[in-house]
Amino acid sequence: MKKFNLFDAAALVIWLLPVAYLIYIYPNLPESVPTHFGLDGTADQYGTKPKFMSIQFILLGVSIFVYLLLKSLPAIDPKKMVKYGETTFQKLGLGLISFFSALCIAIMFSTIHKDFQIIKLLLPIIGLLFAFIGNMMHSIKPNYFAGVRTPWTLENEDNWRATHRLAGKIWFMGGILLTIAVLLLPSKIAGIVFMSATDVLVLIPVIYSYIYYKKHQLK
Repeated sequence: MKKFNLFDAAALVIWLLPVAYLIYIYPNLPESVPTHFGLDGTADQYGTKPKFMSIQFILLGVSIFVYLLLKSLPAIDPKKMVKYGETTFQKLGLGLISFFSALCIAIMFSTIHKDFQIIKLLLPIIGLLFAFIGNMMHSIKPNYFAGVRTPWTLENEDNWRATHRLAGKIWFMGGILLTIAVLLLPSKIAGIVFMSATDVLVLIPVIYSYIYYKKHQLK
C-alpha cells in the first residue's frame, strides 16, 4: 500500500464527520431509535441506542474497508492493470467513503427530526452516487474488484471498454435524472420508481456485455 497522501487525508476527514455528528446528537437520541425504513420513508423497525450506534459503525467500517481495498488494488490485482489507473481508484474510494458518510448522517438526522422523510435524502444521495460512478466508468481499467465484472468483460479488454463506455453514459444520465425525479415525486412512488430504474441501470450493461461477446464471437 502506498504512503498517506491527500486523498487519504480527505477520506479521513470525510469519514470522521458522521462520527463527530453522532457524538454531538447522542445525548438527544430517544431510547427507541428507528433502525429500518420502508419504501415510503416511514420507520418500520426500532431498536435501542446501542443497536443504532452499532449499525452506524458497521456502515463506517464498510466504508473504510472499501476505501482501503481500492487503494490496495495495484498490489493485489492479478491482472496488474490497476497500476495504470491508480488515481481513478483513489477517486472512486473517496467518492464511496463520501457516500457512506452522507448515508450515516442522513440516517442520524432523520432520527433526531422525526417528521423528516428520510427517503427524500437517501434516494438523491444514491442517485448522485450513480452519476459519480458513471462519470468515472470510462477510466476504470479491467480488474476483478470494481466496474462491470461479467465473465465477458473480464475475458476481453475490448468488451470491457465498450461496456464501460455504455455504462458510464447511462449511469451518469440515469443518476442525474433519478436524483431529480425522487425529489419531485411523492415518497412512495419515488421509492418504486427508484428501485425499478436501478434494476434497469444495472441490467443494461450486463446484457450489453453478453451481446457484445456473442457478436464478436461470431467474427
